[in-house]
Amino acid sequence: MSKKTITFVTGNAKKLEELRAILGNNFPLEIVSHKLDLPELQGEIDEVSIKKCQEAARRLKRPVLVEDTALCFDALKGLPGPYIKWFLEKLQPEGLTKMLTGWEDKSAKAVCTFAYCSGNCDDLDVKLFQGITQGTIVEPRGTRDFGWDCVFQPDGYDKTYAELPKSEKNKISHRYKALEQFKAHFHEK
Repeated sequence: MSKKTITFVTGNAKKLEELRAILGNNFPLEIVSHKLDLPELQGEIDEVSIKKCQEAARRLKRPVLVEDTALCFDALKGLPGPYIKWFLEKLQPEGLTKMLTGWEDKSAKAVCTFAYCSGNCDDLDVKLFQGITQGTIVEPRGTRDFGWDCVFQPDGYDKTYAELPKSEKNKISHRYKALEQFKAHFHEK
């Protein structure tokens, strides 16, 4: 008997790779990916995640998983938050650190929110799984192949996400914490 599937809506191969590495081989469902251009919504983290997931489920008509990642600077009262993708695209990693020039507080939190919907068009209930990792914004260090990893140094570490081995990052990251909740939800069922 084949496993039931969940469609992870992403065009980002690195996110898919990390998700599969964190979930491991004993996850009870098969994860497939599908690139889908969803509207970039404005709002708070949970609100954005729910609306994106509902739209993906409406379009694909099957169980979907959508991820939204935020990087929240404490000095800027949570900005750039869910808009980090656009800030990074326009400012590059160096610009992110320059945003905090003049602020003593360089603390930040990385937030990953996975939103799941069963895909039933009559019931677009969305379940959220959220992980948060506290850290500090630092000058870029390490590889630049995965978003803002090179400027985020998790608390308790002297290396950025980009400098840590993937296996180590995948044990402490905001994505790991959210996926642990996701795993627990499906193992309980």
